[in-house]
Amino acid sequence: MSGSRLCATRASEAMTDSATRAANGASRPRDAAHSLLRWIDSGEATAARGGNASDERIDLARILPFVGMHFACLFAFVVGMSPIAILVAVIAYLVRMFAITGFYHRYFSHRSFKTSRAGQFVFGVLGAAAVQRGPLWWAAHHRHHHAWSDRKEDAHSPIQHGFLRSHMGWFLSKRGFVPDLKRVRDLLQFPELRWLDRFDILVPVLLALGMFGLGVLLENVAPHLEANGWQMLIWGFFISTVACYHGTYTINSLSHVFGRQRYRTGDSSRNNWMLALVTLGEGWHNNHHHYPSAVRQGFYWWEVDITFYLLKLLSWLGIIWDLKPVPVAARDRSPRRIHGPR
Repeated sequence: MSGSRLCATRASEAMTDSATRAANGASRPRDAAHSLLRWIDSGEATAARGGNASDERIDLARILPFVGMHFACLFAFVVGMSPIAILVAVIAYLVRMFAITGFYHRYFSHRSFKTSRAGQFVFGVLGAAAVQRGPLWWAAHHRHHHAWSDRKEDAHSPIQHGFLRSHMGWFLSKRGFVPDLKRVRDLLQFPELRWLDRFDILVPVLLALGMFGLGVLLENVAPHLEANGWQMLIWGFFISTVACYHGTYTINSLSHVFGRQRYRTGDSSRNNWMLALVTLGEGWHNNHHHYPSAVRQGFYWWEVDITFYLLKLLSWLGIIWDLKPVPVAARDRSPRRIHGPR
């Protein structure tokens, strides 16, 4: 190669490298901006622009609110505590855990009962208050889990990916932010659910403001309770939300590792009575993987399933109906059964 050609080639390569670095440098602020935008608008358009459905890297800009939720709990040492603040935190935990287990899981993910369109929207709002994204996102990921349980494609399998990844790392990745909406075509027909899913931050913000307002109200009308706005915000919203987070996550990270298997389900799902108490019935996970569409996950009377009891109450009130039972033959005489009722 002549000297002039060599110089020209090197100059071209240098220009290409410079252009590539410039493009990468320019893309970083855009990616960060899109991640920040998705704090407010997590719709398909911004997800497609700011995320990658196959990218397993942690989206550092996008997870800041999640990290902030945990750090906010430390302000309990600043605002102190009161019996009423702890009571409100416990109630907020139980109501929102039920919203996740009864509505996001058993209704939106598995359609184990029916309700009206208005009831469906209310269920979605209550579930969104738990700050675990929108109903379409939650149901899409959960249906994907059942399709690939404990195989490589299962994003939150502790068998495949370890404890931390299955507990929370999977949804902090860029891939985790993008749901496979083909799995929830039955829900996409409802524009109100698509809107709730897109602006999933709205309900949590309103709940946080409501908790602060409740504390201010109590400080003025019942000062003997020793509550205030900041105290109620920290305990009633942040602490109860983080507790609900990790209670829910244990079903992914622990109930495929610790407990007993009653049925051969092709995965490592297990029944764990302690997790069932923490999650209002979700700990009967091997039962659930054996017959996912059943409205109850505690198959026997001694398997405490508080979510099922509350759903049964809603059915008596006429709010929900057509609760899907677990057939006795599937429960007691399945060829996949490993051992007896206990």
